[in-house]
Amino acid sequence: MARAVEAGEGVLAGIGSTPLIELRKVVPPGSARVLAKLEFANPTGSMKDRMALAAIRAAEARGDISQGDTVVEYTAGTTGISLALVCAAKGYRLHAVFSDAFSNEKRRTMEALGATVEDVPSDRGRITEQLIKAMIIRAGELSAEPGHWACDQLNNHDAITGYLALGQEIWQQSYGRVDAFVQFVGTAHSIHGTARGLRGHLPGLRVIAVEPAESAVLSGGPTGSHRIEGTGIGFIPPLWEPAEVDAVERVSSEEAMAMSRRLAREEGIFAGTSSGGNVVAALRVAEQLGPDATVVTVMVDSGFRYLSTGLYGQ
Repeated sequence: MARAVEAGEGVLAGIGSTPLIELRKVVPPGSARVLAKLEFANPTGSMKDRMALAAIRAAEARGDISQGDTVVEYTAGTTGISLALVCAAKGYRLHAVFSDAFSNEKRRTMEALGATVEDVPSDRGRITEQLIKAMIIRAGELSAEPGHWACDQLNNHDAITGYLALGQEIWQQSYGRVDAFVQFVGTAHSIHGTARGLRGHLPGLRVIAVEPAESAVLSGGPTGSHRIEGTGIGFIPPLWEPAEVDAVERVSSEEAMAMSRRLAREEGIFAGTSSGGNVVAALRVAEQLGPDATVVTVMVDSGFRYLSTGLYGQ
């Protein structure tokens, strides 16, 4: 779905209007059609470009940030990269609170885009509730400094609006043929924003959330550590709306990683671990709904961000 380019947008005009394709090889016979939105076609290779632009634009409109100010964000890297792109394009600085638990490719990309990256040490590379909360605390300390603005993604209502267009695009590109939408939960912005964009046209849409099996707090399980970056923060996201979701699927780190590898080798789709988890859950839903239905999910980001993590390679 093409759109007109606004004057002065520069690289930001490349955000959105990503392809929607049908998965062919990994979907078993007798299952629903499974469509995947290729969000790695955004400028930084991630769906988070949408929310970063929406959050910064809203802050500008309120007068929260001015030229030369520093945006502060705690991040597993994907949001940080997207914010670094938007800040570079608009003339802001970015101070990202990161950790050694996340891929080095993400760190280097944020730095390449001009961000300052500060680490909060993890417990042996594990993604845990304690790590995320320590990163949030540090970002809060930084944002209290003059000329600093906290994006605070977990509590940022503007970020959700960045995904309304994702739902609209799916509706148009699928010609209104969507029965279920499946998405991994991190902040919960993308699942809620996309679902709201779709439900404006498809009130009967089924929405299925996905979370790490090792830290399945949305479905009542205990907090724990996992290896699916950008998801499963270990506690209920502040903007999580359970009434807007019909079911929650648990996917293990091993299942998600194995499917990411299958997508690369069988479908030619080179994506990250959460994308593999999305497909694992989408295939379960597709089997339940049967061949007359259509399930849509998201390829969240590019596999190039995970080459040093062991997801790909020998």
